[in-house]
Amino acid sequence: MDSRVAVVSGGGTGIGAAVAGALARDGYDVLIVGRRADVLADAAARIAAECGRPDAVTTVTADLTDPEQLDRVLAAVDGRPVDVVVNNAGGYLSGDTDTLAGTAAYWRANLDANVLTAVLLTEALRPALRRPGGRVILISSISAQRGGGGPYSAAKAALHGWAYDLAAQLGPEQITVNVVSPGYVAETEFFGDRMTAEGHAKRVAATLVGRAGLPDDIAEAVRYLASPAAGFVTGQVLGVNGGSVLGR
Repeated sequence: MDSRVAVVSGGGTGIGAAVAGALARDGYDVLIVGRRADVLADAAARIAAECGRPDAVTTVTADLTDPEQLDRVLAAVDGRPVDVVVNNAGGYLSGDTDTLAGTAAYWRANLDANVLTAVLLTEALRPALRRPGGRVILISSISAQRGGGGPYSAAKAALHGWAYDLAAQLGPEQITVNVVSPGYVAETEFFGDRMTAEGHAKRVAATLVGRAGLPDDIAEAVRYLASPAAGFVTGQVLGVNGGSVLGR
């Protein structure tokens, strides 16, 4: 039987690294994609040591907003069927909104980082997705459902609409497409140095379970959607937010 292959964008830190580790422990050959070669190498070495498989993780340094760099991912896949694509690359990018030109650049940067990266990676790998049984998973955000992030919220919400279209297109080939929408997750680079003790406490208080999320919480949701047990689940948004936003 062919080895199982998973591709995880933004796989060097935080949620992406946790997802890559979970899939590697499940026996996947995992390709992690990101812009920082040193960060990817550190994550690959750590995951390989944790799962006891020296070749469990392959790193691909690429900027997924640049169509020409997608060839690097395809070269690493090397013609193998791809079982799981996890689009995790992105983040909140700040910008200057004092002028219309600055506002345009601010919005384009967030749309490129959060939407275009997912579209280009998925479209590049679309012919390689395993049929039947492939999985496409998009990492969104609670801000797509409740706002608060300006262009970041809009970009993450765009993933939801695109996921619905993609699920309809790929469903007849027995490929599922789903979205995981995290709430506040600590131990990531998302907030950088912007998070304060008060901000942390406020976000924890907004949950029903009284704690912040962890990258492993999101990774476990991805594991489920990637598994055979989720073969009848497609076109869905799975909120993993401790009850900060209730299901709709």
